[in-house]
Amino acid sequence: MIDHEAERKEILRHYRKLLRHAKPFLKDNDAKIIKKAFNTSLEAHKDMRRKSGEPYILHPLAVAQIAVEEIGLGTTSIVAALLHDVVEDTDLEIADIERDFGPRVAKIIEGLTKISGVFEYGTSQQAENFRKMLLTLSDDVRVILIKLADRLHNMRTLGSMARDKQLKIASETMYLYAPLAHRLGLYAIKSELEDLHLKYTDTETYKFISNKIRQTKSARNKFISDFIGPIEEELRRQGFTDFEVKGRPKSIYSILKKMKKQNVTFEEIYDLFAIRVILNVPYEQEKPACWRVYSIVTDFYQPNPDRLRDWVSTPKANGYEALHTTVMSKTGQWVEVQIRTKRMDDIAERGYAAHWKYKTGNTAPSESGLDNWINKVRDMLDVNNTNAIEFLDEFRTNLFVEEVFVFTPKGELIILPDRATALDFAFEIHTQIGYQCLGAKVNQKLVPLSFRLHNGDQVEILTSQKQKPTGEWLKFVTTSKARSKIKDFLREERKSKAEEGRELVEERLKQLSIEASPANLNRLAAYFNAPSLQDFYYKLAVNLLDVKEIKEYIFNPQSEKYRPASLLGGSSFDKELEKIRGVNSQLLVIGGSTDKIDYELANCCNPIPGDDVFGFQTEDHGITIHRTTCPKAVELMSNYGHRIVKAKWTGQQELSFLAGIAIKGTDRVGLVNDVTKVISTSLKVNMRSITIDSHDGVFEGHLMVFVNDTAQLEKLIQRLLRVNGVLSVDRFDS
Repeated sequence: MIDHEAERKEILRHYRKLLRHAKPFLKDNDAKIIKKAFNTSLEAHKDMRRKSGEPYILHPLAVAQIAVEEIGLGTTSIVAALLHDVVEDTDLEIADIERDFGPRVAKIIEGLTKISGVFEYGTSQQAENFRKMLLTLSDDVRVILIKLADRLHNMRTLGSMARDKQLKIASETMYLYAPLAHRLGLYAIKSELEDLHLKYTDTETYKFISNKIRQTKSARNKFISDFIGPIEEELRRQGFTDFEVKGRPKSIYSILKKMKKQNVTFEEIYDLFAIRVILNVPYEQEKPACWRVYSIVTDFYQPNPDRLRDWVSTPKANGYEALHTTVMSKTGQWVEVQIRTKRMDDIAERGYAAHWKYKTGNTAPSESGLDNWINKVRDMLDVNNTNAIEFLDEFRTNLFVEEVFVFTPKGELIILPDRATALDFAFEIHTQIGYQCLGAKVNQKLVPLSFRLHNGDQVEILTSQKQKPTGEWLKFVTTSKARSKIKDFLREERKSKAEEGRELVEERLKQLSIEASPANLNRLAAYFNAPSLQDFYYKLAVNLLDVKEIKEYIFNPQSEKYRPASLLGGSSFDKELEKIRGVNSQLLVIGGSTDKIDYELANCCNPIPGDDVFGFQTEDHGITIHRTTCPKAVELMSNYGHRIVKAKWTGQQELSFLAGIAIKGTDRVGLVNDVTKVISTSLKVNMRSITIDSHDGVFEGHLMVFVNDTAQLEKLIQRLLRVNGVLSVDRFDS
């Protein structure tokens, strides 16, 4: 039985806790606005409960708490967090939110509502939703920050969800939210999301490492105390009064990554924890203070010169600043030491929100790399004709990458992703410079466009007005900006050249007194082995085909394939399709005859009994059977109508036919075993091949199986969809 009074007290306790944490920055009527938002959310969700059975209002309260306590957001974000589900779950509309709480809150709620369904559908829909999510990032970064708080609380309370939901949500988190948190500088949240993902997708490994950390806690604490003692004493002796020195273990997921990467056991990892020195000094004294501490640390412990990282002079693109060094302890153990100021630590823990606070307070006047990154996101989103899946892939590759710091000839710092080339640098400066890039000078030496840049390189770009992008450039550029701009140029150039080619061929046909009808143009394209008319026009324009050959093709009487009579005269593809479809009967009848005729099944579409099919007579007079939905069907029926023969299945004998299946979903231990069990054991279907690739918790697989007909194939697809973690199963043409 529900104790409503106990629940009411629990809700009020969470609400008062939220107000306590928000109190330091509340101004004027802020407390009243928060109370109004709380009451609105309480009323909207009054009869709703989470899967755990607890009142739903505890979720928006928890999201608001994370926003203020762990991310450092203010009143507007608290109000938006409290209201983030009301439009989706109730009759309230954005107009109501704007009326009661103003346009800023309404815009954030609208952004949160738009992205509430991210990753609910197929891959292409996911990619479109992801682009939508990034659009909110360029409008108001608080939308993403609140969404991250929402996801963090959902992950913390994932235990009450069904197993399939746990795997789906955990994999989405690893796929998108953890990389986003990393890029926005929210390291604590990023680490927790990764650990929680591991907890639900590989529970045994998670428990093993967490138990090991707990078992070694006592010895670790003694080691840390002995290590930091001399450092603290010397800091005080040299006049540092406001500082903190502490040690903390690495996250469970990062330890697992080290074990896999270094191929070592838990006991063999030398840097299970890091020592952090945090100074509270004025902004203008930060850099010299950090280096003074570095000097103190290395006076006691021998540093590894290859492990020094200076992110004080050149902060990371997500705003992270610190000095990192690895030193040898007195007991012969390597220890990582991180040296930061209070401001740097705040940014490291709270990411963009803290950077925002210091920036608006004019504490750190220079524009941060994180602002530059968000501006780059805006630039990417401006490229409207980029394929959504392509955009998603390229964007994600730039979320976790390390950076390289290089300079212009005038000394301006440019931050690029690791493995960036001279051509990437050119596009980073300006699109037109990228288009006309001929080569580069790196540290006064001539280098090719594909030269990979390194930290500290000074780069001068050489240009020529005669230079223009080629498809080869796409093989070595790494930044999303460079790739999208090159593709834009090539797309537009191909379109322009195709128009020139179209005019050439139409003029040639006019000279020969032949109508430039779609059927005649398609037949010409097929003769010249062009996959499409646009490709045919383009090849003519760039002299890959000779327009003079058109006359030979039309008038050469020696071969059937040259005869004008084989031009399709007005019959549409749909009519041709209807002619060859025939009755849905269940061996193949070809050309209306049941006599044995040699044929082969096309490997471009792998037809199986039950498919609508047609026969195509090849030049050696054999018959190839295609599905009517084959990618080549339009071309074959339009251009070679005289070679098309009817075909239908008779079902007189049971044979096995090859079919391709594409499968996607969330990765987990035992998945391949479950998939193969369904195929081979449950349905007794033979497999020719199976390939499964997994990355960041998401897998894609391709299976080639032998089935008797479409009914058996459909049964197989439906059974595979019931496998835990499988999100989509589709037939594909091999």
